[in-house]
Amino acid sequence: MIVDSKFSKSQALWFTIINYIGVLIGMISTLFIYPHDKDLLGILRFVDGFAQILYPVMVFGVSTALLNFQPKLNVYLQRKLFSYSLLSIFIMILFCTIAVFMMYKWNWFKNKDYLIYGFLIAISLAYVDVFKRQATTLQKLAVPTFFEKIIPKLALPIIFLCVFYGYVSEIAGMWWYVISFMLLMLGIIGFVFKHYTPVLSNDFSDLFSQISKKHYYQYSLYAFCASLGSFFAFRIDSIMIPELLSNQANGDYSIGVNIANALMIPATGVFALYSPILSKAIKNKDQEFIKEKYISVAKNLFFIGILLYGCIVIGLKDFFLLLPTAEQLLPTLPIIYILGANVILNMATGFNTELIAFSSYYRFNLLTIVVLAFTNIILNYLVLTQTPFGIIGVAYTSLFSMLLFNLLKMWFIYNKVQILPFDLPYVKTITTSIILLIIIVMLPIDNYINWAFVIKGIVYIVSLTTIAYANQWIPELNLLITKLTKKIR
Repeated sequence: MIVDSKFSKSQALWFTIINYIGVLIGMISTLFIYPHDKDLLGILRFVDGFAQILYPVMVFGVSTALLNFQPKLNVYLQRKLFSYSLLSIFIMILFCTIAVFMMYKWNWFKNKDYLIYGFLIAISLAYVDVFKRQATTLQKLAVPTFFEKIIPKLALPIIFLCVFYGYVSEIAGMWWYVISFMLLMLGIIGFVFKHYTPVLSNDFSDLFSQISKKHYYQYSLYAFCASLGSFFAFRIDSIMIPELLSNQANGDYSIGVNIANALMIPATGVFALYSPILSKAIKNKDQEFIKEKYISVAKNLFFIGILLYGCIVIGLKDFFLLLPTAEQLLPTLPIIYILGANVILNMATGFNTELIAFSSYYRFNLLTIVVLAFTNIILNYLVLTQTPFGIIGVAYTSLFSMLLFNLLKMWFIYNKVQILPFDLPYVKTITTSIILLIIIVMLPIDNYINWAFVIKGIVYIVSLTTIAYANQWIPELNLLITKLTKKIR
């Protein structure tokens, strides 16, 4: 047996609950606070985007290497590898300090005055990343997730309101935003140190006698390139939009991203908890376990995702019309629909990235990331400079790139190990959910019933769940409903 499934499910449950609390806070902020000043929101998103560029450079792949190499080591050397990871990050921070100084002096960015805030946040994110990876290995992810998802989500709207109403200056608000990330970092470090103590040493010869230093650095370099490539593939819009359009357009796009990304929360927890499990399964060559989880995880995530996305398509516009910020929110609807489909597409293919990352074919992930990054950058530049489509064009670019990205990975996995994240019940689930969504959206009841979008949403959820349960397409759904029925009785 690879892992204590009961413990893993408990962690997954807490992980999901904490993430949804964070999402709830984020949604309230996105719907009622951020639309009041999209220019400020666009600046904050630029700062976050710059931090997302820098922190993979600071980490330089050591957090992913930590997960990959720890299963091969005894307990003492595992602790030493963790210490080596922390030291590596410190050294890379010194190099990044010089790089950021040069960016500022040479005027690389229109928003160069905000680079320092992104740099300091990146330092926090770098250490948070490696400590969270260690917490994942310990299967103690709930508390670090609480720090990561709740503190910034609470801090940002408070700071935003203080700046908007003039209680503090924009500069002071930025510094308080940086401090919130520093507190987040210190909280996660303190928690991990309570359960896991690194070995302090300046001699790592015994460590690299057990694992090849060349292989370690090769893997770290790969992970770094993949991580940095992921930013250019998935987050480059946060830099390109304010540089080529405006901070306000970046604010609009940010609102769409925030709402669409809420769909990804179930997948985030599953991917985080399955990473060490999958790594062990691959090392043990447990092909049956890998195949079973590859299909079941993809199917479960798609089902949850399509239920949530269906509710967004059915009722988000009518819901926005009820809000005092409706005028500012309605222009973001096309972005939300497109990026939401993007998220569902990614969830529907399961953990194909992780499956490749922990195998001997891990370099292929880098190739797909490079393809995705170049596709996104080139198409985004063309859309933003040569067409009138603006941020809607950026959203379509993201969807096309994600489709290409996942098709490449699925093709590669099938070519190497002859498995796909689909079976016949999964195909039936996809087909039925799409047809059902189209039918319910077209139901002509909006002019006759108040709050028709709520009724439509309930009908969609109940209908799709009933059909899937009756046909036993998703075993985990049947098991859950059976357990709930027994408890009620």
